[in-house]
Amino acid sequence: MASTSTSTSTSTSTSSSGLTFKLHPLVIVNISDHYTRVKSQSQPPSQQCHNATSNGASPSPAQSVPPPRVFGCVIGIQRGRTVEIFNSFELLYDPLTESLDRSFLEKKQELYKKVFPNFYILGWYSTGSDAQESDMQIHKALMSINESPVYVLLNPTINHAQKDLPVTIYESELHVIEGIPQLIFVRSSYTIETVEAERISVDHVAHLKPSDGGSAATQLAAHLTGIHSAIKMLNSRIRVLHYYLGAMQRGDVPCENSLLRQVSSLLRRLPAVESGKFQDDFLMEYNDTLLITYLAMVTDCSSTMNELVDKFNHAYDRHSRRGGRTAFS
Repeated sequence: MASTSTSTSTSTSTSSSGLTFKLHPLVIVNISDHYTRVKSQSQPPSQQCHNATSNGASPSPAQSVPPPRVFGCVIGIQRGRTVEIFNSFELLYDPLTESLDRSFLEKKQELYKKVFPNFYILGWYSTGSDAQESDMQIHKALMSINESPVYVLLNPTINHAQKDLPVTIYESELHVIEGIPQLIFVRSSYTIETVEAERISVDHVAHLKPSDGGSAATQLAAHLTGIHSAIKMLNSRIRVLHYYLGAMQRGDVPCENSLLRQVSSLLRRLPAVESGKFQDDFLMEYNDTLLITYLAMVTDCSSTMNELVDKFNHAYDRHSRRGGRTAFS
């Protein structure tokens, strides 16, 4: 792994290029997913067993594993002074030579060009709390593809007190330090840009959670689970009131007029949902739900029938080409 020392070529000043950066959430999700997969794969089995049985306790120093670093390229479009980062892809990093696999990079670039001809490699990304000394070597190597690449750095360390996104975008500028011209990283400001489809997808991912079966429950399932829990709680509260009123009627507990007035006020609210407008709205929504269900069944039956017809036509045409007789000949 590359050196973990903080880069001395990082400046605290901001960029003076005047570029406007727009970062899409998909890039952040890709980098986070890349880091999570690499970290889970690099964790030894003994450490996984320790974490599973320690109930969240931090591992001992002897068992702790340094967090890995991941590397990849960011792609997007530059229109004038506006740089919009749309997507990213992973790269292979050689820790011995502290360099990226150039042939793999060129192959990925060629594949993305076929799918997204307007996208260009704008720079690269990595993870860590700050830029490292070896990062400038990777940055200079990518200058043959983009003369002014950007460096997106994601800090995977969880900080509950931090309100901003743990993402930093660096540009490289040539500064004269002690009479020697050197390239240094300078911070650049950015904004989060998203389209409607991307916003819906990211919101769906943000609401994913593991269910009892071990799979991921959708946002709709989580919403229905909350409603189910609320109905169960309401039912239990009504049972408590019913039991208490029955005990009061039997004389097992003393009669409290204040509690009876509250129960009476609660019962007066029930006829509010038995109006004609409520019945019409309820029946309309119920009919729409049935219609959608029937439409899904018809669509599924049509798809199955189309597959059957395609298989029959394929078998019939092949048998006809062989010159055989069929039941329809």
